[in-house]
Amino acid sequence: MTDVISSSRDTDRFWSRIANELAEAIGQGVYAPGVRLPSEHSLAQRFGVNRHTIRRSLASLVQRGLVHASQGRGTFVESFAVDLVLGKRTRHRHSLTHAGLRGALQVLQSAEVEAGPDEAQALRVPEGSALLYLQVLGEGAGQPLHVSERYFPLPRFANLAEVVQSTGSITEAFAQHGVTDYLRLESRISARLPAKDVAELLAQSVTRPALLVTSVNVDTGGVPIEFSKAWFAGDRVTLTVNHHDA
Repeated sequence: MTDVISSSRDTDRFWSRIANELAEAIGQGVYAPGVRLPSEHSLAQRFGVNRHTIRRSLASLVQRGLVHASQGRGTFVESFAVDLVLGKRTRHRHSLTHAGLRGALQVLQSAEVEAGPDEAQALRVPEGSALLYLQVLGEGAGQPLHVSERYFPLPRFANLAEVVQSTGSITEAFAQHGVTDYLRLESRISARLPAKDVAELLAQSVTRPALLVTSVNVDTGGVPIEFSKAWFAGDRVTLTVNHHDA
């Protein structure tokens, strides 16, 4: 009985690992949009597994929106697909570079607001404290990838909006405010139907789920510096959580 369970777990690891390798290859442009992936037989030989394992891997990529299967023709890369990494040092531009893409952040709205219960708890400030609010659009290769609502404590980050708008980088904006390094304290990921305005910014249907990532970033002293809620386009982004980010 133990051998059967072990074999099942090994199979699960194989198809998952193969799916992740293929997803990374797609994100890096090894398989360009619209290109047909190698046949099941070719992939099975390449990875040293049976075709059933390959089918599970490809089915996973279909569910993630990275490829689509055409009856009798094969499996094709979607028109746009990218794998973004969430790690301790998640950076939009770095993630895109890793995926072989170019992109930046665009500030859509900025305002001074009062901290509500969620923001106060995440940033460890009293309710009603002054915060900088930004609505930001993240792009890659000319495509909208995510739209986010971000909150930063004031007055520490009073001029952050202007720097993000001019550089397209929150990392650069933090650096100009004396934060040369920062860490992702936590990320919570869920799949939900987006509101109409979010769907429009992501250029997707309101009936297609988006990935909602709620996260908190802290400086090297452990002080919260950012609370964000980011909606990722479900039809062109897959998120990989990297627990070994240095």
